[in-house]
Amino acid sequence: MSTLALMACGGGGGTTEPEEARVHDQRQFTVNTSLLPFAALANAPQTDRWWGDLNGAGYRVEVPKNWNGMLVMYAHGYNGTGSSLFVTDPPIRAHLIQNGYAWAASSYSKNYYDVRAGIEDTNALALAFQRIAAQNGRTLTAPDKTYIVGTSMGGHVAAAAVDAETLENANNKVRYHGATPMCGVLGDSELYDYFGASQIAAQQLTGMPATSWPAANWATVGPKVRDALFTTFPSATTPLGNQYKEIIKQLTGGERPMFNEGFAGSLNTTVWGTFGRDGTILGILNRNGYDTTTFQYQFDNDPALSPTEQAFNQAAYRLRAEPDANRLRRDGLRWFPKTNARINVPVVTIHTLGDVYVPFSMEQIYKRRAMAQGTDQWLVQRAIRGIAHCDFTLDEQSAAFDAMTRWEQKGVKPEGDDVLDRAKVAHPQYGCRFSSSSRTPNACPAS
Repeated sequence: MSTLALMACGGGGGTTEPEEARVHDQRQFTVNTSLLPFAALANAPQTDRWWGDLNGAGYRVEVPKNWNGMLVMYAHGYNGTGSSLFVTDPPIRAHLIQNGYAWAASSYSKNYYDVRAGIEDTNALALAFQRIAAQNGRTLTAPDKTYIVGTSMGGHVAAAAVDAETLENANNKVRYHGATPMCGVLGDSELYDYFGASQIAAQQLTGMPATSWPAANWATVGPKVRDALFTTFPSATTPLGNQYKEIIKQLTGGERPMFNEGFAGSLNTTVWGTFGRDGTILGILNRNGYDTTTFQYQFDNDPALSPTEQAFNQAAYRLRAEPDANRLRRDGLRWFPKTNARINVPVVTIHTLGDVYVPFSMEQIYKRRAMAQGTDQWLVQRAIRGIAHCDFTLDEQSAAFDAMTRWEQKGVKPEGDDVLDRAKVAHPQYGCRFSSSSRTPNACPAS
């Protein structure tokens, strides 16, 4: 939906009361129609291709002439804060149409980190699939199966889209048959808690601790903190920076291959770019949603806290989310939808080990949630030996999608990686099993 209802049924007598508004609701976005048309792929099966505007969101739809009767919805990642909306094709587009799948992708009706819009607009497009085909002269039956895949923020969309809370509260309801979140924000708000914790740890370690949030003097203190930790940012650390690096390693998933390369890369700069912000996620919330009260800062891979670690944790400033900052709403989904792992369809995820922006710990959080819900039998996770965010090869993505659909269609549960066993995750060959052999720079060591 391009504009979610701001009114909902209130108290007795059938009266209505306005839902709370926020800054983000006033932002205006426009579909860049010049970027909607897209050409056929060379050396690929023949398809019908349609594009347009659906309730303020741009869309693309592609259906093979020899359609297999199944539809794949693609949810794109974060597209920034600009006012222009555009559609992103699924990375595995060629694989989908080669195998007879139709696919559809929405621009979403809003930019920023608006997962609520991402879910509603993706679902609305799925519901409009037959109508769009008919408007373009092709009569199609309803899809036999509808799946959802997504990358990064789109991984958040995909995981939340198959969650029971979404089915209960979305305005546009779609019951997907399976999902493949890739490099997804599977810990939802805990990603932003990690951003806050990273800044707090940096300040605490350098003797310039946070005493309020957002730190009023971050513009002045920030460069000093960074210079105390890095000789060359972000690739070379000082001795104190080595300790900070270890803290970040533990916050992002523990000892594992590819972390050192990821920490030294540009994504660490991206994480630092979130420092100094308040806890509203750039206006997605009205009040602070960051919370670090459950974080334990660790200096090594031993989960037991040493006296030094205990002292560091006791001294560290704690962020506390306001209880109603991301409450359930009367007009649909939460402003920041949850990935509770309340799932009953196959979910296959992939995540790169070196990612420090949307870190591997997102997978661990989601696994723990699934175990707590008793739904982990529906979840298979795969570690990939990539350094950067969403640093996947096409065959790694296609393999994950195929594993999910084979599981859903034929009952063959795929194999995955254990993301919680610290010794397994730390093994030099961890992530080798499902990483492409074409990963020459990140090739697995000899066993």
